[in-house]
Amino acid sequence: MYPESIQNLVECFCSFPGIGEKTAERMAFSILNFDEDKINLLEESLKEAKEKIHPCQDCQTLTDKEKCDICSDDTRDSNTLCVVEDSKIVFLFEKLGIYKGYYHVIQGLISPLDDINPEDIGLEKLLDRIKEKDYKEIILAIKPSLEGEITSLYIKKILEGMNVKVTKLASGVPIGADMEYMDNLTLSRALEDRKELS
Repeated sequence: MYPESIQNLVECFCSFPGIGEKTAERMAFSILNFDEDKINLLEESLKEAKEKIHPCQDCQTLTDKEKCDICSDDTRDSNTLCVVEDSKIVFLFEKLGIYKGYYHVIQGLISPLDDINPEDIGLEKLLDRIKEKDYKEIILAIKPSLEGEITSLYIKKILEGMNVKVTKLASGVPIGADMEYMDNLTLSRALEDRKELS
């Protein structure tokens, strides 16, 4: 129906999460109205993000530096480490501005049905980091799902005997919810009302 170049654009936009064909078509036609400078900026931004963004050497969150700004900040609370499954959650919590400790991003969740085991999600890096630093509390800010519960309980188990308190977000976060789509108030309360994992 469309010229090939427009169809290619539509297909590219359709590959973004949450973008259907109609929205992708609108985005493709919007790009046709961009001036040359805006097109160049978009092109450069895409290339730069792909080339420069990588995991932080300490916490594994996405950064364009060797060590992210959070890990480089000595003024943060060195007693707490918040474990999340995705860098997007780090940025979400930072927008809220209520958590002042450090983070660690694991690479997904344990899921026996999908053949994803503890060694597949980088838990050894988390364990090494906890052994190296003297954290008093590990906060598990992990999606409340079956996989999230399995992962939380596994982390709790491997931390036994390390004299560290393990907490998880309060139940304001509904089961199966995707944290990146939750409202700020629910997330803030869940973080503030976190419970010790038993």
